[in-house]
Amino acid sequence: MKSDVFDIKGMSCSSCVAHVEKAVSKLEGIQALNVNLLTNSMSVRYDENDITASKIEDVVKDAGYEAVVRKKKELTENITQQNSTVKAETTYDSDLLEMKKRWQVSIVMLIPLLYIAMGPMVGIPVPSFLKGTENSINSALIQMFIALPIFIINKKYFTHGFRSLIKRAPNMDSLIALGSSAAFIYGLFAISRISYGISTGDFSLVTKYSHDIYFESGATILTLVTLGKYFEAKSKSRTSEALTKLINLAPQTALVIRDSKEVEISINEVKVGDIIIIKSGQTIPVDGEVISGSASIDESALTGESIPVYKELGDTLMSATICQTGYLTFKATKVGEDTTLSQIIRLVEEASASKAPISKLADKISGIFVPIVITIAILASAVWLLMGYPFEFALSIGISVLVISCPCALGLATPVAIMVGTGKAATNGILIKSAEALEIGQKIDTVVLDKTGTLTEGKPSVTKITSNRFMPANKLLEIAASLEKPSEHPLAKAVLDEAEFRNVEPQPVSDFKVFPGMGIQATLNDRVYLAGNALLMQNNNINLGMFEEEELILSNDGNTVLLIANQKEVIGLIAVTDVLKSDSVSAVSKMHQLKLDVVMLTGDQLRVAEHLQHKTGINQVIAGVLPQGKEEEIRKLQSQGRTVAMVGDGINDSPALMRADLGIAIGAGSDIAIESADVVLVKSNLTSVITFIKLSKQVVRNIKQNLFWAFFYNVLGIPLAAGVFYHTLGWKLSPMFAAAAMSISSVTVVLNALRIKYDKK
Repeated sequence: MKSDVFDIKGMSCSSCVAHVEKAVSKLEGIQALNVNLLTNSMSVRYDENDITASKIEDVVKDAGYEAVVRKKKELTENITQQNSTVKAETTYDSDLLEMKKRWQVSIVMLIPLLYIAMGPMVGIPVPSFLKGTENSINSALIQMFIALPIFIINKKYFTHGFRSLIKRAPNMDSLIALGSSAAFIYGLFAISRISYGISTGDFSLVTKYSHDIYFESGATILTLVTLGKYFEAKSKSRTSEALTKLINLAPQTALVIRDSKEVEISINEVKVGDIIIIKSGQTIPVDGEVISGSASIDESALTGESIPVYKELGDTLMSATICQTGYLTFKATKVGEDTTLSQIIRLVEEASASKAPISKLADKISGIFVPIVITIAILASAVWLLMGYPFEFALSIGISVLVISCPCALGLATPVAIMVGTGKAATNGILIKSAEALEIGQKIDTVVLDKTGTLTEGKPSVTKITSNRFMPANKLLEIAASLEKPSEHPLAKAVLDEAEFRNVEPQPVSDFKVFPGMGIQATLNDRVYLAGNALLMQNNNINLGMFEEEELILSNDGNTVLLIANQKEVIGLIAVTDVLKSDSVSAVSKMHQLKLDVVMLTGDQLRVAEHLQHKTGINQVIAGVLPQGKEEEIRKLQSQGRTVAMVGDGINDSPALMRADLGIAIGAGSDIAIESADVVLVKSNLTSVITFIKLSKQVVRNIKQNLFWAFFYNVLGIPLAAGVFYHTLGWKLSPMFAAAAMSISSVTVVLNALRIKYDKK
């Protein structure tokens, strides 16, 4: 299975999106497909045994558009380009510049055209050779020659529009091409009638057609549509500012130690294992681990957290963060497209290019919208002709219907909101992997929280060691540390840290076994020992004896108790406490304010979990759950009709993250948990869950507003343009006003989406 992203040229509206999707989806081997109007791109997952990228490009070309597969390294190359001050001009920038030139030339030509065409009607003086019936042919020909450059410079509408029409896939360009072409052709017809009238002396015929030349209508349509598209594109560029800022964060060079010398090299040349020097004011070029020195690091660009984080030996560093004060050296652990920054950019791009389920309705309508509009325009013109109205009147009606119905706003309603929403989330340290996740977020009614590393710091420490009267505490600690050394459990680290603090050296063990959710077993000095919870002891028929009461008291106080036993009896216990994160209590409180049920799901003992429940105010506790049982507990909650978000950070949380309606991974957690989740919290705190849910509600509300106005605009605009209200209210929309209205609708949708960016809620 292969995934590729294609850049698509020639798309102008949601109808284009629908046609491209329809054409490509027919190919055998297509597994997943998403076409995005905002980014003019298409992401495809397909079976390489059935189809190739070149075949997909050919199919898109046959549909009337151009497709070019995007190189895999393109993003990394964009991030790590050599010159940080001079950015390579993108295709998007050049398109925007070309569009700007088109409307500027169009405006310059349109002003004298409108002056000649409409000046006499509003009492503005014109040159004598353009005045009067006898000079009508002069006026008409000059109007035609002034209008021609406007039609020529905006030829894209005609080439794309008529090509799509020929391929029976009409789009927005088709509507504009038909409307403006009809106006120009009628102008040529009017010139011929004026010429005939002058030659035959029929000046009534000359007067009739000299007032309805329509060159200015066609030229105005093209100018206003191009101006609207330019403003739309400018507004759209602001929706991706967050992504652009992320890309610009990466430094272009790194100061590394090579052959015992400090050497400044391009970031592209940094390799895993390189030793990199960072001084005050410098930006971290790649991810790494501190090996000497200390510094205060500003991580706000990636996490949104304004308070600098103190880093010292053993701490991890993220690319694109800034050393505010201090000096340190670190070993590169992730470079190129594996760095945190690159992964964030990739996730933001993928989420921005994806579609929310709510957009499917708009896509379905867009696929049939343009053919229906063309039919309405023809029928409306025919009806007015049959009612005895002049051909010029009927033509004006048809052109207005074609122009006002361009479905740009409909196609932009969803992607602009998604782009702004995911960009804002990224600046707040929240990575959203898909638009679907963004939409599901506002439906969540139950939040399930893992305990260790999610509610708590995930850095437990030993608070008490109790051994029997025959064994010193340090000897018990030595046995425990020896057993825990091969383990990856957070409790193991707490025990090993305590052993290191007390200068106790762990001994090698054999026959190491893990009992998930209960503990471990190993052989030390030819004797079998166990370390784990009461359930592990019970399963091995070992009585807690003198430690039963103390284990109960420590557990009730919120400690996790590690019982150490040989094959006959418990020989001691070690109490470990993992403190709550500073924001856990307030985060749970805010979840309640959002009317969310909060559930703690943990493998720890019930007494420990209930102690934390009392501290945080969590609604429900599900404790003593084995790793494989977490997914089943999520399933049970879903069977009760709940929409569940699971928040976790460990490998054992991955099945539950995937089972939940929405999986949220704590960013400091395991790579597997992050890969399994739909949302990643870079800041590793629960307050970000609140931020995400609020943002989700805001984005979906914005999408609904955009879709409503896009639909409402067309529902009202088409009847108005068709002249439905002409007899009763005298309302008739000229083609020029129709073009202006169409452009304004698209810009309005984009500006409405930008409100998300500046909303402080």
